[in-house]
Amino acid sequence: MPEKKKSIPLKRGFTARLAYHFGMWLTRTFLKFEVTGSENIPDSLPYVIIANHETFVDGMWIASVLPPQHFAAFSALAGADLLTDYGWFGKLISHVGRAVPIDRKGNPIRGLITAKNQVQAGNILLVHPEGTRCFNGELGEFQSGAAYIAIKAGVPILPVYIEGGYEIFGRQYKFPHPFKFHPWQRRRLKLVIGKPIPTDSHSDPHALTREIEANYREQAAATAKQS
Repeated sequence: MPEKKKSIPLKRGFTARLAYHFGMWLTRTFLKFEVTGSENIPDSLPYVIIANHETFVDGMWIASVLPPQHFAAFSALAGADLLTDYGWFGKLISHVGRAVPIDRKGNPIRGLITAKNQVQAGNILLVHPEGTRCFNGELGEFQSGAAYIAIKAGVPILPVYIEGGYEIFGRQYKFPHPFKFHPWQRRRLKLVIGKPIPTDSHSDPHALTREIEANYREQAAATAKQS
């Protein structure tokens, strides 16, 4: 019997919705969850969101600050290995984030075209330009896939900078670490939402990516000085 073909993006079914609400209850209860720049979220759909990649649940946090209609259209570009190599947790968060799975080892152009088609179909798409979770809390090199998708789809890019995620649930941890030293010292998680970046005047995704990466590194340096 042939294997049933998965819908793309993956569906956010009952279990995934329940997991989302539970995850955000944990976030708001045990972390100092702050958001700035919500006024920068575009009024109309679709658009591409980019964010630095600190944890498995970055997409859950970002989706939570979107208006209801935007939340329903939210999806995230993800490696297909998240569904196969990370057990039940990988499958669950893939459905929470309405993943658009791509084969990291396959044809990259095919994956980008699939993602672009999903945006043109009306989906908001989260892309992590680093391509993987950071290893030491510092920004990795940005790849140009997000800019390519946005330019080809003719949509703006909404930049989101995540502060504090690595210390809470970075790849060095199997479980979240919401507290600093004592249960009453909650760690801070902050999302900084920047102004949308129009792409209609851009034709070179590599050049646009370098501009965006420079802005992210400035934000990271400013954050480091404050900490």
